[in-house]
Amino acid sequence: SIMAKWCLHHHRESFLYEHFAEICDICRAYDVSFSLGDGLRPGSIADANDAAQFAELETLGELTQIAWAKDCQVMIEGPGHVPMHKIKQNMDKQLAVCGEAPFYTLGPLTTDIAPGYDHITSGIGAAMIGWFGTAMLCYVTPKEHLGLPDRNDVKTGVITYKIAAHAADLAKGHPAAKVRDDALSRARFEFRWEDQFNLSLDPETARSFHDETLPKEAHKLAHFCSMCGPKFCSMRISHD
Repeated sequence: SIMAKWCLHHHRESFLYEHFAEICDICRAYDVSFSLGDGLRPGSIADANDAAQFAELETLGELTQIAWAKDCQVMIEGPGHVPMHKIKQNMDKQLAVCGEAPFYTLGPLTTDIAPGYDHITSGIGAAMIGWFGTAMLCYVTPKEHLGLPDRNDVKTGVITYKIAAHAADLAKGHPAAKVRDDALSRARFEFRWEDQFNLSLDPETARSFHDETLPKEAHKLAHFCSMCGPKFCSMRISHD
């Protein structure tokens, strides 16, 4: 919006666009990689995959070729707010028009109705577009659209996106991804609680949740948790 205001005020094209080749020369001189941002990315799902968004993406593809000709490394910024059934089209089109340059996305958020939970709405989209081939995920915190995040919001957002990235790696068949899942599953079946905590993405939270109801150190050796108790634990019954 700042650049659009400048263009309207001066009745000029964006000076960044007009001088893009010169900017590439400067970046190449200092070995700077940079992101080609998408100012027309959808800010609501109503705008997802519209003509303006995809026209800009095609322009970003043209700028990518100019940057590569100048021996500059670039990545392409993506959306935004996109419902699930429109996510794959974004990835496919980016790969096609941007020469498979690395794509990175803010989510995308899959619905607009959950302020306070946009780490979840975007985590859903992040897992999907990660599966479809995006190169990098830009995390979203619970404070998105509401305010400046604090350290706890940042942690929640990062953990959410580590989950999304790992889920995408599993879906793509990444050779090392499933090893950790298998190790945690074995630890769970064998009631190795400390191994479960340490193999999890957030050991501190996993340990805290367990200890809220079973706080004693002896409970770390128990063959049950407080969900089903000792009599109805399915894994304990299987062992017996």
